[in-house]
Amino acid sequence: MNGNGRIAVVTGGASGIGKAAVKRLCADGFAAAISYNSSEAEAKALVSELSSKGFKAVAVKADVTDSVEVNEMIKTVKNVLGTPYVLVNCAGIAEQKLFTDITDLDWARMIGVNLTGVFNACRAVLPFMIHEKRGRIINISSMWGQTGASCEVHYSAAKAGVIGLTKALAKETALSGITVNCVSPGAIDTAMMSPFSKEDTDALCEEIPMGRIGSPEEVAEAVAFLASDKASYITGQIIGVNGGMVC
Repeated sequence: MNGNGRIAVVTGGASGIGKAAVKRLCADGFAAAISYNSSEAEAKALVSELSSKGFKAVAVKADVTDSVEVNEMIKTVKNVLGTPYVLVNCAGIAEQKLFTDITDLDWARMIGVNLTGVFNACRAVLPFMIHEKRGRIINISSMWGQTGASCEVHYSAAKAGVIGLTKALAKETALSGITVNCVSPGAIDTAMMSPFSKEDTDALCEEIPMGRIGSPEEVAEAVAFLASDKASYITGQIIGVNGGMVC
C-alpha cells in the first residue's frame, strides 16, 4: 500500500491520454491503478515499465459501462493500493457518422462508454472520498462537447454530458473536500486521430491557431495540475487543451 495515500485511478489508462496521465501522476508520486477493458497487454506492459522505474502501479480490468465491474474495480484498488484520492475518467470511444446513419446500438455504445462510464466510476469512488473528506475527480471531455461537431453528434452529446455532470457534481461534493473538474482536449495525437488522412490532418492544423496537433503529454499536464494541491480552490471548471481552437 502507498503510505502517503496518494492513490490515482485512471480509466482507459493503458493508451493515449490515459497512459500519459498515468505516467505523469506516477512522476508526481502517485501510485496508479490502470483501469482497462480490452487493452490487457498494453496495461500490463505499462505496469511493467513503471515498476522498472520504481513506481507503484497495478492493472485492473473493468468495463466502464458495467456498474458492477466498476464497483469491483474500485474495491480492488482500495484493497491493493488504498483509498483512491484521484479519479481520472479517460475511457472513451469516438466515431464519425452522419446523424441519420447512427443506429440505436451506436448511440447506446457511445453514451455508455463516454458518459455512463464516467457516472459509474464517480459513483463507485465517491463514498470512499466522502468518508476521507478529500478527493480529486478529473473528467476528460472534448472541445466537441463544448461546440458540437458535424458527423459526430453522438460523440458531441456524450462529451457535453460529461461537462454537465462535472459542473453539477462539483457543486454537490465541494463541502466534502472533493473537487470535480474537466479537461477538454482538442485534436490530440492518439489512436482517435488514426482515421484522418495526412491531408485531413494538415487541413485541421490550419484551423488550429497554434498550427499543430497536441500531444497526450500536454493533456496529462493539465490533469496533473488539477490533481495537485495547486488546484485546491478550483472546482467545476473546464480546462481547454486545444491550441486555441476553442476559446
